[in-house]
Amino acid sequence: MAKSKATEEEAGAIDLTPMLDVVFIMLIFFIVTASFVKEPGIEVVRPDATTVEKVKTPILVAISNEDKVWVNKTEVDARQVKRQIEILLAETPKGKVVIQADKDASIKTMTEVAQAAREAGVAEITVAANSQ
Repeated sequence: MAKSKATEEEAGAIDLTPMLDVVFIMLIFFIVTASFVKEPGIEVVRPDATTVEKVKTPILVAISNEDKVWVNKTEVDARQVKRQIEILLAETPKGKVVIQADKDASIKTMTEVAQAAREAGVAEITVAANSQ
């Protein structure tokens, strides 16, 4: 009698293996299709602007209020910006550069960074700003 009762319980049990397979497949799908947000490496207070344009997969260059330059989350000497952008352009040949300059950063540093990007072969350079 005990043997038949155990067999009945096993027959009535729900097999969760297919459900776990589906959950793991969905997890993999969402991880693969998720778009990851690129961060410049520092928090920048951007100036306001009247027009705003969104750019896909940019090369982010941040300039702090102390005129320190950050490329791809690492602080870079202003003289090395061109080389860093060339390295990133090798990965994404049609990459666009977005300069996220703090509103208290000097125009001279921003101009030097933009010039270095032009010399590296970047066709489009954008300065990030907040929309009003």
